[in-house]
Amino acid sequence: MFFDPMYFLYIAPAFLLGLWAQMRIKATYATAQRLAAPLSGAAAARHILDSAGLQGVEVEQVPGHLSDHYDSRQKVLRLSPEVYQTRSLAAVGIAAHEAGHAIQDAHEYAPLVIRNAAVPAAGFGSNAGIVMIILGTVLNLNPILIYAGIGLFGCVVFFQLVNLPVEFNASARAKAQLVDLGIVGRDEMVYVNKVLNAAAWTYVAATLQAILTLLYLISRFTGGGRD
Repeated sequence: MFFDPMYFLYIAPAFLLGLWAQMRIKATYATAQRLAAPLSGAAAARHILDSAGLQGVEVEQVPGHLSDHYDSRQKVLRLSPEVYQTRSLAAVGIAAHEAGHAIQDAHEYAPLVIRNAAVPAAGFGSNAGIVMIILGTVLNLNPILIYAGIGLFGCVVFFQLVNLPVEFNASARAKAQLVDLGIVGRDEMVYVNKVLNAAAWTYVAATLQAILTLLYLISRFTGGGRD
């Protein structure tokens, strides 16, 4: 079904937005990576966590490019080598964003709690939902399987919608902490803002793609598009 030209027309806005966001990330990250900061990404994350009373959250280096993330299950903030080691505005901005997730976790920020609970359903729905729709199509458009598949894919949309406030809030916390703790001066925050704002657009694009895909599935298999 994803060879249907209509599918690509449906998701074209999300695809273009995502492409633009990726280009913005590369450009803003490259600029901010060349601008010095007083601390490395690891040191900035450690400072923010300690200031928030989160001495129990570890900061580790992991391989990969921009593989930075916070593991809420193990209470570990993992940073890519260039973020962990580098003293740049880009590094401290990304590290602060991930530290923002740790602070959310400690404060039981409601959208984060909901997002974490929705992870298994979203992971299952993204694969099982499509499989059920395909099986329903192969079995002469079996409506039960198709509707169940569309419902499961809806879990992906729900996850993406909940994820947006989580990511935006983490960036807002990061920006405030960087200034309040004196890690980045207010005049230099413009570069950090550009990096984090560009990254935020990738989440918007992912959410839009999930919504448009769901609309395509509904139109294709429950509406006039079936003909």
